[in-house]
Amino acid sequence: MKKLKTALVFALILVLNTTIYAQVSNKKWPDIINKSEPAWFATAEAKAVAENVLLYQRNIGGWPKNIQMQNPLSEVEKQKLIALKPDTKEITTDNRATTQEMLFLSKMYAQTPDERYKAAFLAGFDYLLKAQYANGGWPQFYPLKKGYYTHITYNDDSMANILMVLKECIDKTDYFSIKPTESTLEKAKIAFNKGIDCIIKSQYKQNGVLTAWCAQHDEVTLLPANARAYELASLSGQESVKIVQLLMSIENPSPEVINAVNSAVAWFEKTKITGIREDRVPVPNSKIMEKVLVKDPNAEPLWARFMELTDNTPFFCDRDGIKKASYFEIGQERRTGYNWYTSKPNDVLKKYPAWKKKLKL
Repeated sequence: MKKLKTALVFALILVLNTTIYAQVSNKKWPDIINKSEPAWFATAEAKAVAENVLLYQRNIGGWPKNIQMQNPLSEVEKQKLIALKPDTKEITTDNRATTQEMLFLSKMYAQTPDERYKAAFLAGFDYLLKAQYANGGWPQFYPLKKGYYTHITYNDDSMANILMVLKECIDKTDYFSIKPTESTLEKAKIAFNKGIDCIIKSQYKQNGVLTAWCAQHDEVTLLPANARAYELASLSGQESVKIVQLLMSIENPSPEVINAVNSAVAWFEKTKITGIREDRVPVPNSKIMEKVLVKDPNAEPLWARFMELTDNTPFFCDRDGIKKASYFEIGQERRTGYNWYTSKPNDVLKKYPAWKKKLKL
């Protein structure tokens, strides 16, 4: 009987451990970082993933993008990553790269204070500071990669994510368990203020009226700039959101910051699209989920991702770079494989009244 009880206890522990360690098997890398319970970061599975994260980090302090870092690595793959350590190509903050790995390491350190996690986080922090332009903006890749990648990158919230990392550390919140030194924080304060100044200066004026931002701005002129063929210079209903949220998070904002927020909110109100929602429907005999717009008087407002700089008219592009008035005029590949509409500005509009009340505006 005693042996049976022991076996049952062992089996129960095995089941529990299997349940815990299986958390990453079917998840995407960003979801593992942001949605895993704090206790998971103390597990053997999390520590194994952390070893991968350390391996993927380059000596310069940053990480490449679009890698599922939880996937097991063979010994050959590990040796290749070690050999790549001095390589500075393809290191970026695009698609949340570097900032999300820093957050992962911070969550690991909170559970297991391994000094390697701390050193890697701080190297990432230094990388962010080194990558900033003198005018306060950040490129998509650092060291610089030729092409549109040198533009100041608001696309996919790249620069806003960087500034939020700096802000959490400067404000000495508990968001990150790893704390930079005071001398590093002084550098971060300068970098943050320059970044906000760049945002203020790059907010687009349309017929003399401040509006919003483009997904990328020229690193010299600060004007809206083209990126990929289907990402033309425009006002962005998506990328402008995280910028405004960042500005609204500033304690004791300057008159310039307040004006930028007020102007962007007015633009969101002006450009919202009501009465429709976007649905996905399966295409018979394929894995494609087609996009359709459905009339719905109760739908929450939507915004186009790209709007004309002159009059806010939404437009859509295929890989040929030719503007279309509707995404039904472009090919299925780009129509279904890109986010052309967003509801994210609703978050700003919901929080705006409380922000004004707090500042007694």
